[in-house]
Amino acid sequence: MESLDYPDLHHASAMEGWLDLDLPDEALAEFDRLTAPARKHPSVLELQWRLQSIQKDWLAAVETAQKVMELAPWLPNGWIHRSFSLHELRRTEEALRNLLEAEPRFPTNSIIPYNLACYACQLGDLALARRWLRRVIDLKGIGHLRSNALDDPDLAPLWAEIASSDMA
Repeated sequence: MESLDYPDLHHASAMEGWLDLDLPDEALAEFDRLTAPARKHPSVLELQWRLQSIQKDWLAAVETAQKVMELAPWLPNGWIHRSFSLHELRRTEEALRNLLEAEPRFPTNSIIPYNLACYACQLGDLALARRWLRRVIDLKGIGHLRSNALDDPDLAPLWAEIASSDMA
């Protein structure tokens, strides 16, 4: 959380700690103690998005992720969080389209193709989902994919393939 001064740095760090402990009310109390300028810092906005996701306030989470994208377009999380929030709002086609824009910007990020596979799978395009899963394998390996994908309900239609050697 570079460029935050005390006491904002203290409150942001405490907020992160409370979120790590899954204590959103305490995290919100720390957020409320932050100054207005600190609330516009990308790191603080990331924490705010985490809090909103725990609270399942997906409309607010979309807005927060959009702010991260505007303030720090070179960071992939704003793009990833916006699409994830849209998906949670059942706007999966929009989530897919938006995240497709990010993929060329962050070619080594494995979360983007993974999430694209999830969205494609949920939209019924299993061929596209497989293509994105192969990209994850190229980036991180089949073991990494299996350790995440076999518990992910968004990928349930492909679990058998992921578990077998067919996906490797």
